[in-house]
Amino acid sequence: MKKTLISFFLIALVCACSNKSGSSSPAVYEVAKLETSMPVDGNWDKPQWKSIKPLDMTHYMGTVPPFHPTAQARMAYNDSNLFVIFRVEDRFVKSATQEFNGPVSQDACVEFFFSPDLRLPEAYYNLEVNCGGTPLMSYHTSPGGSYTNLTADDFGMIEIAHSMPARVDPEIETPVTWTIEYRVRLTLLEKFAQAPHPAPGVVWKANFYKTASKTSNPHYLTWSVVDYPTPNFHLPKYFGTLQFK
Repeated sequence: MKKTLISFFLIALVCACSNKSGSSSPAVYEVAKLETSMPVDGNWDKPQWKSIKPLDMTHYMGTVPPFHPTAQARMAYNDSNLFVIFRVEDRFVKSATQEFNGPVSQDACVEFFFSPDLRLPEAYYNLEVNCGGTPLMSYHTSPGGSYTNLTADDFGMIEIAHSMPARVDPEIETPVTWTIEYRVRLTLLEKFAQAPHPAPGVVWKANFYKTASKTSNPHYLTWSVVDYPTPNFHLPKYFGTLQFK
């Protein structure tokens, strides 16, 4: 009996370790190519997006909140632009920051971090937009290292659509679904670093996040698992993979 119990314990331990390892494997998303452009209007259900599979942000960092938002994103590209759209089924929604490069992550916010050059795996962009459409974007040479914020002129190369008003304060506690959609000109990225443009076979590293750190339901959601003891999105070693088709 004692041998049987030990054997059972070892088998269970191996299974548990295996499951843990599988759950933390980096995520992969295939990015579709558009043959033309499309309007940037925040419409999750428009024809160009309907055939593109969404990704889900389901992994929590830090304390799991009482209310669990449902957060999804889709991504596509053409020869000149990146297109990203987010859809969030939410509560306790707030959007107080209205200045470029302000603390948008304190509000109901969606974020796209991406490293387009596999030769520089520690270098990455972070593009964060609160539900009112206010953006923050920077180029980082390494986590915790030097970075450069976009200027007002740079933000002219990003078109953003948002379904919520620019300012949401006081907080909306009842259920609400909101979207953020944007188009980023690829020439904007060339200002900071040379990297492969999206094309069939090109691979970037990236992660998608949903956060709301200063609302009454603070949370930190990720697409690709981030195995870190405290919330920290600036960890490119945990980025998932974007495969351009």
